[in-house]
Amino acid sequence: MNGGPNNGGGNPRNPQDNSRFEASAQQPRHLTPSEDRQWATIAHFGSILGCVPSGIIHYVFRDRGPFTAQESKEAFNFTLPPTLLAIVANLLSMIPIIGGFFAFIAVLLWLFLTINGVIAGIEVNKGRPYRYRFNLRLID
Repeated sequence: MNGGPNNGGGNPRNPQDNSRFEASAQQPRHLTPSEDRQWATIAHFGSILGCVPSGIIHYVFRDRGPFTAQESKEAFNFTLPPTLLAIVANLLSMIPIIGGFFAFIAVLLWLFLTINGVIAGIEVNKGRPYRYRFNLRLID
């Protein structure tokens, strides 16, 4: 009885009665130019939280908007190494005697990411692509 026409499943004998699976066959809609610019801007402004926001935005929107794909990849490539270094510095900051030094390094890394992300976000919001000066191209 499971999967029959009365239980939410399509009729296996009638291929046109597959209404249950129609939604999954649709492609996601493309972003409008303003939405494309908005998500690209958010990817850069998200650097205040490290590489996670730009990584999520790139994963979700890379096929929906070319500007978002380009800028979220740029932001992710820029934020990944400092985010990893900040995590290590935060862990090392728990060591007595030298912990203060690593806590200071972690704060500097966070400021570096935040300031550069805001500068990039402002430029991208104007519709101009932004290239970070010191950026490893880890993903293409």
